[in-house]
Amino acid sequence: MRLPAFGRGSRPAGTTRTARPVLGWVLAVCGLALLGAFGYMLLEGWSFFDSLYMAVTTMTTVGFREVHELDLPGRIWTMFMALSAIGVIFGTVGVVAENVMADVASGRRKAKRMKRSIDQLNGHFVVCGYGRVGAMVARELVETNNKVVVIDVKEDSLQRAEGDGYLVIHGDGATEEVLRAAGVERAKGLVSAIDSDAQNVYVTLTARSLNPRLFIVGRAGAENVISKLIQAGADRAVSPYTMAGRRIVNLALRPGVIEFIDAALTPGGMAFTMEEVEAQPDGPLAGQTIGQLRQRGILTLAMLHAPGDYEPNPPDERVVSPGEHLIVSGASDVLDSLARRSFAGSRSWRPDARPA
Repeated sequence: MRLPAFGRGSRPAGTTRTARPVLGWVLAVCGLALLGAFGYMLLEGWSFFDSLYMAVTTMTTVGFREVHELDLPGRIWTMFMALSAIGVIFGTVGVVAENVMADVASGRRKAKRMKRSIDQLNGHFVVCGYGRVGAMVARELVETNNKVVVIDVKEDSLQRAEGDGYLVIHGDGATEEVLRAAGVERAKGLVSAIDSDAQNVYVTLTARSLNPRLFIVGRAGAENVISKLIQAGADRAVSPYTMAGRRIVNLALRPGVIEFIDAALTPGGMAFTMEEVEAQPDGPLAGQTIGQLRQRGILTLAMLHAPGDYEPNPPDERVVSPGEHLIVSGASDVLDSLARRSFAGSRSWRPDARPA
């Protein structure tokens, strides 16, 4: 189910093509009724209302008696009206049916449904690029109860994404029209996982200009591209190859630790999990001490002050301030509730951050 990229203020092509025959049918019926009324007024000398009533009853073939006795010219005019009505009504119905079938056959009807579904999303994720990395990202997001919209320019990638059940948009994620169609202005986050480093930078620049609060993660094919993605507006940048090498080494040196963390982060893997949460000013974390949180079953592993800047194992008397980020562990149901109330992604740590 592909959704074509619509420009700002434009409408799907199928909407215009189907609406025009319907409008034409309405105008033709109204015009024929008025023409018939004027004919009866001229030929029979009736009032406008009597003439219009006679024209409408003749066009609809309801079979009521004549308003007044008809002479020969009036009967000829009535026959003309009946035949004309049949041609207009049934002919136009055929044209409308043909356009509707064309809409269905060409996929425009599906595209409209897709657009309506995307327009109803709020707080979703946009994934640009549905290769091996993008497909895995989309799957993981859905498994953690997030809505996902996939953007790609490749037909085969779109077909795979559509077959996997995702909302799909065909187009270049670096263009405003495509990102707007994906609802990026209402989205929670965006992951740019395109194979091209340049495209990922362009997508990041465009998405950041459309939504300053959007949490953006960019894929970097080369290590030196990470800094470019951050400068373009990404909150995080990842090199899959570097991460894969680091993970292999960690599995070789400390397999139990890595497998334990994986199990904790996998939905349904264990009875507890780990989350990054933000202490909202009116939320359940701000103003609490680390000891009080532990008594509620929330174990604070670290306070996160900036990317890579941790305060590990904070003391029990440490008070949580509004806006602080916590790395916590606890029962899955407790932390799931916290995570739903607070998405931890923030732009406040980036040097060029804009006010949230």
